[in-house]
Amino acid sequence: MVERAVFFVSDQTGVTAETLGHSLITQFASQQFRQITLPFIDSDDKARDAVRTIDEVASGDALTPIVFSSMVQPELREIVKSSAGLHIDIFDAFLEPLAAELGQRPEFAPGRAHGMSNIEAYMQRIEATNFAMANDDGGVSRNYDAADVILIGVSRSGKTPTCLYLALQYGVYAANYPLTDDELENGELPDFLLQQKEKLFGLSIAPDRLREVRKERRPLGRYSTPQQVRFELREAGKIFRRYGIPNVDTTRFSIEEISSRILDSTGVERRVRP
Repeated sequence: MVERAVFFVSDQTGVTAETLGHSLITQFASQQFRQITLPFIDSDDKARDAVRTIDEVASGDALTPIVFSSMVQPELREIVKSSAGLHIDIFDAFLEPLAAELGQRPEFAPGRAHGMSNIEAYMQRIEATNFAMANDDGGVSRNYDAADVILIGVSRSGKTPTCLYLALQYGVYAANYPLTDDELENGELPDFLLQQKEKLFGLSIAPDRLREVRKERRPLGRYSTPQQVRFELREAGKIFRRYGIPNVDTTRFSIEEISSRILDSTGVERRVRP
């Protein structure tokens, strides 16, 4: 199948265009896309360079490129719109209706969404990230009293990346603890975790997927055998049920979805907003 080029064009990092654009194109599972990000297009010259890049792809491909743009400055948006692509402009789509409802013209300030205008939120994210790293995989800190949530589960079930996402995106203090063989065999959690039972949230994963992940890390030995994987997941599930720990199967969810489900299920407050 022929790939269709998809451009994400932005006068800043491109995160906004990428996030919205990716959410949309993934709804077309039968299509194949080649994704290209053009960030920091913040001048006329850079905008014209972006147009040339898009036009070159358009002239060489059999399919018209799709262009998602999140550019605040109207004059730069107009330049990019002159390229030979299907244009989906985030600010055109949403800013005008919002301005009409609010009865106020936008200020067209680039970088406001991702800038350093809120130093308190920035520092909260840094502190939460440091906390997640210090309390990763049952780390030496084990400062669980300060945790907003403690993720538990078998090794490689997605605990660490989820904790880091919760910290970076929401400023949440997230710790994680890997269930050991002894705990799985005995079906009991250690006292220091039971003292924080209301903060516990379990992560599970499909056996086949867990084997794939583990084989990439450690292909030899018992760690990634089907028997060991099934044993660990089965016993972890029993622990979740025994102690009434809310949990989610991470197999088909992105880190973003897992994090949102954790916050929704636990009621943990976002310390900062994206």
